[in-house]
Amino acid sequence: MNLTFTAIKTEEILTILPLLTVINSTTPEEILKERVLKMTECSNYECVGVYHDDRLIGISGLWYSMRHYSGMSVEPDHVVIDESYRGKNIGKQFFSWIYEYTESKGCEAIELNTYTGNRKSHKFYYNEGFEIYGFHFVKVYDKNNPFLNNNGD
Repeated sequence: MNLTFTAIKTEEILTILPLLTVINSTTPEEILKERVLKMTECSNYECVGVYHDDRLIGISGLWYSMRHYSGMSVEPDHVVIDESYRGKNIGKQFFSWIYEYTESKGCEAIELNTYTGNRKSHKFYYNEGFEIYGFHFVKVYDKNNPFLNNNGD
């Protein structure tokens, strides 16, 4: 299988929407589009992708920050592989590339969040050597925000 791993250009960022809606089906598409475009304006964000030939089959946002406890770190966010490509070791290859890519940018650590109901991702991250260090808490101010209805499945 001919796979390419690369950063997604800002002008092509909206190509991630079909994959992003797989893991975020509660946020209306227009709001999702607006947020993704705003994310590209953040200097500490970039999006990377996996391509099979010219088809985008996997994505991960990468948020960079300096942490007092671990130094320069990266947080993969909204990680998803197209369903028809799952079980083919692509996630493992993608993360191997992410490790090398972000370490070359000076990252000393990687940390992430995953929904409590997404047990398949838990198994994947355990197998990748991640450990649970704490809980991620969220308080949403807008009571009408669809995020509140997301159970993480």
